[in-house]
Amino acid sequence: MNEFNTDNIKAQMRKGVLEYCILSILNKNDAYASSLISELKEAKMIVVEGTLYPLLTRQKNQELLTYRWEESPQGPPRKYYAITDKGRALLEEMDTAWQDVVETLALIRNK
Repeated sequence: MNEFNTDNIKAQMRKGVLEYCILSILNKNDAYASSLISELKEAKMIVVEGTLYPLLTRQKNQELLTYRWEESPQGPPRKYYAITDKGRALLEEMDTAWQDVVETLALIRNK
């Protein structure tokens, strides 16, 4: 048994940056939910559909992203998500905030 429950700590940290990760991925390319999940898993950001879909809906409602339907060569049409200008502006703010957190942690850890 892990005395500190590091799995839970890691999960909470990942959850805190998930929105940032999604906007970062969509800033490079439009994507559908399954491809977002795959890219997040490749980066060791474990996420399930039950977590992703509500977040995508919230970001869409906040006008941070939009979506379009595209025919798929395999199966039904896919919903592709794309970042909006408002989403890009938030992403820039998140980039700055993240850099501030990294610098603060470096100061504290190296004191």
